[in-house]
Amino acid sequence: MTLTFTGTLSVVDAGRDDVRAMLIGALGCNLAWGIIDGIIHLMDRHSELSGNLLALREARNADAATARARIADALPPVVASVLQDAELETIRQRLSTLPEPPRHARLARRDWLGALGVCLLVFTTTFPLAVPFLFMQHLVPAMRVSNAVALVLLFLTGVVYARSVNRPAWRVGTWMVILGCVLVALTIALGG
Repeated sequence: MTLTFTGTLSVVDAGRDDVRAMLIGALGCNLAWGIIDGIIHLMDRHSELSGNLLALREARNADAATARARIADALPPVVASVLQDAELETIRQRLSTLPEPPRHARLARRDWLGALGVCLLVFTTTFPLAVPFLFMQHLVPAMRVSNAVALVLLFLTGVVYARSVNRPAWRVGTWMVILGCVLVALTIALGG
């Protein structure tokens, strides 16, 4: 998002007031999206917890065959594929001995902290791209430094993501830079 703001500054006409307005706009936009993303995180967690409660109730209240099928559906497919009916039945019986679950899913402190973390992550990603405009007097070099910082951050994000999906870091980092450039160009072309 910050790239969209910095990319729309006119190098010829922009003054310090324009840069200030761009920085305020980028910070405000990222704060708004951080709040939105935090709320979506909470909604996703609530949906997941509600689904877990529903699956537990179904496994406890259905006939044995239906309950075993529901338990198998709730498990990762590779795990469910190796469990036999007797093992699923053992799980069903153990689930039936648990205390009655709450009527509604409730978000825990950890969920709220996760939402706050998402919000802060989205918001703070603005700062590395904005710093050149705060400390550099001339707009063109500040834009170039800001764009370079953005590319480095995209690459590093790709490297971290590559590790989490067990892919080659350099390749994923490079593709992340390419994807970021395409998305920024598309955003600017569509008026963003």
